[in-house]
Amino acid sequence: MTKHLTVPASVAALLALHIPSNFFLYAEDPTIAAHRERQMELMNSSQAILARAESESRDLTQAETDEVEGLTNEFETLESQINLRERVAQQNALLTAPRARQTDPDPVGNEQNPSDNVRGINNQARTPAPRVPAAPRATAGGNSGFRHLGEFANSVRMASMRSGGDLDPRLRNAAVSTYGNEGSGADGGFAVPPDFRTEILSPVFNEDSLLAMTDRLQSSSNTLTLPTDSTTPWQTSGGIQSYWTAEGGTKTQSKPTLGETTLKLHTLATLIPVTEELLEDAPAMGAYLNRKAPEKMDFKVSDAIVRGTGVGMPLGFMNSPALVTVAAEAAQTADTIVVANLAKMWGRLPVQSRRTAVWLMHPDAEAQLPLMTLANQPVYLPPGGVSGNMYGSLWGRPVIPHQVAETVGDLGDVMLVDLKQYLSVTKTGNGRDANGLKSDVSIHLWFDQDMVAFRFTMRVAGQPWWPAAITQRDGANSQSPYVALAAR
Repeated sequence: MTKHLTVPASVAALLALHIPSNFFLYAEDPTIAAHRERQMELMNSSQAILARAESESRDLTQAETDEVEGLTNEFETLESQINLRERVAQQNALLTAPRARQTDPDPVGNEQNPSDNVRGINNQARTPAPRVPAAPRATAGGNSGFRHLGEFANSVRMASMRSGGDLDPRLRNAAVSTYGNEGSGADGGFAVPPDFRTEILSPVFNEDSLLAMTDRLQSSSNTLTLPTDSTTPWQTSGGIQSYWTAEGGTKTQSKPTLGETTLKLHTLATLIPVTEELLEDAPAMGAYLNRKAPEKMDFKVSDAIVRGTGVGMPLGFMNSPALVTVAAEAAQTADTIVVANLAKMWGRLPVQSRRTAVWLMHPDAEAQLPLMTLANQPVYLPPGGVSGNMYGSLWGRPVIPHQVAETVGDLGDVMLVDLKQYLSVTKTGNGRDANGLKSDVSIHLWFDQDMVAFRFTMRVAGQPWWPAAITQRDGANSQSPYVALAAR
């Protein structure tokens, strides 16, 4: 059976003009591909060194610092070589590309009253410049041949114009279709190439992201059920027990007391409509999308980890039954933090959480810490100095100023939290990358306004591992990995 491939009208028109096929392609220097592969290896090596130091809660050693600097220097040298070779290739493509026959432009402005149209020099109607698709790379790679997200976005815009924009041949390899027609991007829009998908996601899991600090799992399902054990080692009834036994005596039996928790994944979405004017500057467009989408998604996830209601979003530890609230001191001045507050919060943190907990504070609250002393000794070690840390510390744990915290004086302005005791789940599969992000582009939503819609979605679930605070073996105060200072 003969299969027929639908050829877009814009491509057919170019073929009818006998434009050679190499108009759409220029040969990429094979050295560039090798340099890019080497850059990826260098980046992975640097990230592994930083991640190892972060997991061990320490600064880089001098040897590690020297190694990272060497990797970074080599990366920058390769980037200079790549930029130089790409500039030469672009110049060659510009000089050797044939010029297509130009046709009259579509009517612009008010056809009933031409005098209302925008006029150019000598009162002549402006003629739009011919639109030529960006020169694709011969080796597409993971990003379908586009050099950056802005270049891809601009090609989508060109293909979606009502006057019949030129179809960039690279879009054929990145197209998705609701009607099974892979040759026509207009049938279903264009998908963001995978390399850009990863580039956008990475800032969501940076070192300030609360999601990155949690106990993270991944699932291909919309729900996840896990067994739980809420018993303590010193609990004398229920669950597994240990008994002293005389020689030859009968051993006392016990059995686990398990429960289960079910998490349902919720959708977090960012929708960005982009005008043609913004898309005309491709590098600015790439920077815009790579900055704004992760910023919004990172804050929404972090805010849900702290105060999510559990309805349509993760359950935050501030709304969990396991939260421990430390009361203000008697006659304490409003909107202040005293050293007794922090000492009592530290005392409510379980021992096993003291190596991984962090202090989350409103930035205005951090300003009060350098003034605190205990027995004439400072309790707060500021960032920088001898340690070189980017965060200050209290009782050896980082103090992270974060906008998820409430204003000074309100519940939630100071929190001591072990986020390793917070369970988060992200979804994989169904077009999502390894970290759960799905990226799509539509040329249909605001077609009549010459806009392109970029959509980024994640499926996320989360809740504290601890269903409730624990009672100590002997003592009046309960303990929890989620401790907050009460309102003052």
